[in-house]
Amino acid sequence: MSSTTAPTAPAPLTGVKFLLGALAVSLATFMNVLDSSIANVAIPTISGNLGVSVDEGTWVITLFAAANAISIPLTGWLSQRLGQVRLFVMAILLFSFASWLCGVAPTLPILLAARVLQGVAAGPLVPLSQALLLATFPKSKSSSALSLWAMTATVGPIAGPALGGWITDSYSWSWIFYVNIPVGMFAAGVVWMIYRDRETPARRLPFDVVGLLSLIAWVGSLQIMLDKGKDLDWFDSPTICALGAFALVSFVFFLIWELTAKKPIIDLRLFTRRNFLGGTIAISVAYAVFFANLVLLPQWIQGYLGYRSVDAGLVTAPLGIFAVILAPVMGKIMPKVDARVLATLAFLGFAGVFFMRSHYTLGVDAYTLVLPTLLQGIPTALFFVPLTAIILSGLPPEKIPAAAGLSNFARVFAGAVGTSLLTTGWNNRTIEHHAQLVEHLTIYDPGFMRSISAVQHTLSGGVTQALAVTEKQLNSQAAMLGINDMFWLSAVVFILIIPLIWVTHPNRAAGGAAASAGAH
Repeated sequence: MSSTTAPTAPAPLTGVKFLLGALAVSLATFMNVLDSSIANVAIPTISGNLGVSVDEGTWVITLFAAANAISIPLTGWLSQRLGQVRLFVMAILLFSFASWLCGVAPTLPILLAARVLQGVAAGPLVPLSQALLLATFPKSKSSSALSLWAMTATVGPIAGPALGGWITDSYSWSWIFYVNIPVGMFAAGVVWMIYRDRETPARRLPFDVVGLLSLIAWVGSLQIMLDKGKDLDWFDSPTICALGAFALVSFVFFLIWELTAKKPIIDLRLFTRRNFLGGTIAISVAYAVFFANLVLLPQWIQGYLGYRSVDAGLVTAPLGIFAVILAPVMGKIMPKVDARVLATLAFLGFAGVFFMRSHYTLGVDAYTLVLPTLLQGIPTALFFVPLTAIILSGLPPEKIPAAAGLSNFARVFAGAVGTSLLTTGWNNRTIEHHAQLVEHLTIYDPGFMRSISAVQHTLSGGVTQALAVTEKQLNSQAAMLGINDMFWLSAVVFILIIPLIWVTHPNRAAGGAAASAGAH
């Protein structure tokens, strides 16, 4: 048993300390979630200001997610080595410092290095915020604590895009990172002031250094390969071949080492359990598609529909409305309903939303853009808690912290991989659609010739100018068809992974397991 589960846990907070403590811990979670969503609408602006392509700018999101995924498995060891409160405060301060580095970064490599540091610092924030909230509330109110945490985590998608767009348009993209600094300073100060006397015991523990290094090796090389593959023409490039080979070798070494080590950094034997295997694969694939679309949609809206950053943020912001409204309801219905039913409904809801988006055109109005985003909040509310309950159901208490850490690692890393894959898929399909459209545009096509003549007449320019305008229109049309393909593919993926939910077996104790996981 770890020191964090000692029976001498302090009594719940009361009065002003309770209110301030819950607020400060929730703000740390909010800061983390806000930062991931606030950057999505700013990618085109960041890329333009730093003189790189939007595809390269997407690294700002994917490298943060990859670094975050790597640091999550370290939380359990670090919290026992340093104490939960000390680690939580240190993570907040490091996150705030990394946010400042992001804001002052003059080039993309420096910004990416700062984002990696920020992702590493973000790793402990989610599990430890859950743990401190559960310690703040009485045990009888643990569901209220987790509902508060869920509401805080889902407010980010509402505030992030709109706030990020407004800051980017009105001031500078640097300020989307600077806003973390005062929030972080306040949260760290209040948490230390209130919780330092409630610190968990610290003790020396062995650490799986080889496991960590091999984890960093395969995750890092795979992420770089996925992000650079499109620019370097994939496996026609020696660099991509070398990265792929290194990722494969280091992954195989990681598997062998972790399965034979006495104290592995990740307990891979958990995958022998049916509920953990099916639930983790389902939540990872679903989150990969979910997160990747949160990145792609604002890029298309800004790049091809002409929306400003703030307008793109307002279009994507309604995602969190139903998620916040339904969060308290989920805590009440979870013990009464089979988690597999709720997760299935969530996947069907996501499939419906992405199918609606797959019919977008360049003339799409704001209502048609906003409606699917608003409706997406419903499956989002049904998404995380039931699948987490399935993953942790049937596990002995001593296995829950490791299982929660491993499933979160898989989910967050899948988000980074999914973003890279869907970005590449959109680019490839755009190129294919462009080639197909061009095939039909010849001097023997009366419609094409009438279009050229109309453009010449409107612009009073020559044929070269008319062809340039036509090429721009073709690019926009091809990008629209390409992203519609990605939306359609996303809908299909959500349908295909539903059987993964039903290979698991029901367990009414799953909700309790999920709640317990938050304490670790």
